[in-house]
Amino acid sequence: MFWGSQNTRTGAATATARAVRPLPASMDLEFAQISDLGRVRAGNEDYFGRVIPDTPERVRSHGWLFAVADGVGGHDRGEVASRLTIETLLDGFHGATAGESHSSLLGKLVVSANTKVIDTAHAASINMATTIVACALRYDRATVAHVGDSRCYLIRRGQATQLTRDHTVVSDQFRLGVISASEMASSESRHVLSRSIGSELVVKADVGEHQVFAGDILLLCSDGLHGSVTGTDMSRILSGDADLNAGAKQLVNLANERDGNDNITALIIRIRNVERVGMYRGRPYRLP
Repeated sequence: MFWGSQNTRTGAATATARAVRPLPASMDLEFAQISDLGRVRAGNEDYFGRVIPDTPERVRSHGWLFAVADGVGGHDRGEVASRLTIETLLDGFHGATAGESHSSLLGKLVVSANTKVIDTAHAASINMATTIVACALRYDRATVAHVGDSRCYLIRRGQATQLTRDHTVVSDQFRLGVISASEMASSESRHVLSRSIGSELVVKADVGEHQVFAGDILLLCSDGLHGSVTGTDMSRILSGDADLNAGAKQLVNLANERDGNDNITALIIRIRNVERVGMYRGRPYRLP
């Protein structure tokens, strides 16, 4: 089962949470999602989606996919770019070869999404671009791929860790030692992207694999959230047995109180249980 959604221009937020428990397989999780216009924007250029396995066999062969895209402001159709990118990832993940490596798969799907956005923009004689952050889950692993400044956080034992690295001009300058952390945070160009879907003919996603444990929370979000809500705020609101629906709404409310100048989207995943595995010649085996 795969699904994508974008907030309408009415400004109404959407949030749901579901536990994936009936499948006697390798991972048990629950999730919530929310998208909000913010206090300034007339439309929502964020888009999010998910692929949920509907059989125990699909849990093991494909796993889950969650993704958030943020259409780039200043371009003609950011909302179209974000929707096309999410739909390309969902379709490709759903139709992937059973057992395919999530790291290689997500990298290929990002390339496909980039081609789709560029071809669509060329046909319409417009420019459009988007960020993307995607998280695929299977066994006891989370594979995260991203382009741009939409982020993924891991919240574990009350501490939030950013798993992605922003593809922005000032972030690149900071990594090169050209500017300081304080200069990066206060720069007027801190939101200018150095990499995005649709801006160049060739794009490469940063892809990382992370082991996850029961109780971990993964948070995918657009910069409308992380631009004003800190990791400390995220861990405080979402740690423990916090209701994910209520937590998602609280995060959006906090972002609107502090800023609200951009669309705000969050997709939150709590790991309930995992099956520990090892890999031998590309094949998983159960660990004791």
